[in-house]
Amino acid sequence: MTSLRHRRAQLFRFLTWSAAIFGLLLIVAIFGYLIQQGMAHLDGAFFENYASRIPAKAGIKAALAGTLYVMALTMFIAVPIGVGTAIFFEEYLRPSKLKGLLELNISNLAGVPSIIFGVLGLSFFVRFLGWERSIISGSLTLAILLLPVIVIATRSALTEVPRTIKESAYALGATKEQMIWYHLAPNALPGICSGIIIALGRAIGESAPLIMVGALSFVAYTPESVWDSFTVLPVQIFNWASRPQPEFQAVAASAILVLLALVIIFTALTTLIRQKFAKKKANY
Repeated sequence: MTSLRHRRAQLFRFLTWSAAIFGLLLIVAIFGYLIQQGMAHLDGAFFENYASRIPAKAGIKAALAGTLYVMALTMFIAVPIGVGTAIFFEEYLRPSKLKGLLELNISNLAGVPSIIFGVLGLSFFVRFLGWERSIISGSLTLAILLLPVIVIATRSALTEVPRTIKESAYALGATKEQMIWYHLAPNALPGICSGIIIALGRAIGESAPLIMVGALSFVAYTPESVWDSFTVLPVQIFNWASRPQPEFQAVAASAILVLLALVIIFTALTTLIRQKFAKKKANY
């Protein structure tokens, strides 16, 4: 019996290692293909030119500006609302049937396909409010998409803060607001940043909801206000990759490398913030 159990454990270990190595090799192969195809187009002109029907003149200036604009506005809207909602759930809302119902709906919303949020944005922001196919419509749609993820991650981070920290703050005469601002939130910030990283990684690669609210595949200008029409890198990549010309496939590979670089940069910045506050928490 022991020998059989040992062989099963070895088989399981072999299968898990094989799956991990296969996934890693697949990622390396895809990344190598992207570098091989796309590095030739990564020059100054690629960042300065707008989209074009001629592959050699095609660039990502409008898509890159639109991506940065939309992501900045989305996080500016989603992070305060998501974190505030989580704090309200944990510190102010008492256990009740209503709270249980809200928690269930938030958990369900986290698993809803993104295209559903796109339909919501199209119906409400674009048509009902009359904001047309603008940056504000796309950003609010993505913000709604990210809110459940941020709320769930923030609530999990808040519950991991030791209760003794809150009790110590109250014992020293702090009000609830002071306890939250100076003790609870700083200690939960590493976990909150982790949730923001997850949300950011999901948002920056989304194309379906933005297509629904009107992200264009060809824009020959950079947006100057939240009411301008826009495009983003995922939509531009989809447009180039769907074309039959091999030259556009290489241009799409270059844009994918830029998008990956943006994800790495944003993730690294958020990770540095998380580690900084994690060290402060360890010394608390």
